[in-house]
Amino acid sequence: MQELTSRHYFVPDPSRWPVIGAVALFALGLGAALAVNGVAAGKFGLLLGAGILLWMLLGWFGDVIRESLGGHYLGREDASFRWGMSWFIFSEVMFFAAFFGALFYVRTISLPELGNETHQLLYPGFVASWPLHSGPGIAANYQAMAPWGLPALNTLVLLTSGASLTWAHWGLLSGARWQLRLGLGVTVLLGALFLGLQLYEYAHAMHGLGLSLASGAYGMTFFMLTGFHGLHVLLGTIMLAVVWLRVQRGHFDSQHHFAFEAAAWYWHFVDVVWLILFVCVYWL
Repeated sequence: MQELTSRHYFVPDPSRWPVIGAVALFALGLGAALAVNGVAAGKFGLLLGAGILLWMLLGWFGDVIRESLGGHYLGREDASFRWGMSWFIFSEVMFFAAFFGALFYVRTISLPELGNETHQLLYPGFVASWPLHSGPGIAANYQAMAPWGLPALNTLVLLTSGASLTWAHWGLLSGARWQLRLGLGVTVLLGALFLGLQLYEYAHAMHGLGLSLASGAYGMTFFMLTGFHGLHVLLGTIMLAVVWLRVQRGHFDSQHHFAFEAAAWYWHFVDVVWLILFVCVYWL
């Protein structure tokens, strides 16, 4: 204990990965903006940004893994990591709270207000119902996404992935490596399945239901909430895949496995957000 408290807190060498990550996010943002506006170079920007981001994640993860295996992360560093991950997840809670707040404002405040008789001069014939099938700024009719098809199936997929991840954690704590490998592998596959089903759902929404970002407040809130959640599922799946690869190499034991815990915290947060999203966006 004396050795632990007397040693200096480990500070890593300057890294190039934050700058590379910023370049990746810039390329993704620019590519998305160009793609939405029908510019051909947008798809190239998205692919370039995604490739740079994947390179950054793998490289940065590799540096951290080597530092961990080198014995640089002990008591104080581990506590810092836990606090850092906790605050990061809190920031994500606030991120989604802003979008859910926007959805609440549109449905419970703006919509009834626009339906008042005093606004009929501005929007004659406007009907204050949710989801909006017609109204100011909506160029074409569309249908809302029903909750009891692919959304319900994806809910089952995510709930099952949370259970398999918890089962894998139990295996890690009890020393059952086969249980850890199997449960974690199943979780990664379920995450990939969720993303595949969501892509199929988006194709059905756009081509079968006429739903897009231009479909008024419903279309914007639907794609913003489900799209950002899907992005978080993608990141969580990558994190869990890296942890699974580390497990195959014999990393982690019942006492030292914060990387596993951090990815598990993030994944359970993603699960909870989806449950709230399913109720507020699809069901209600």
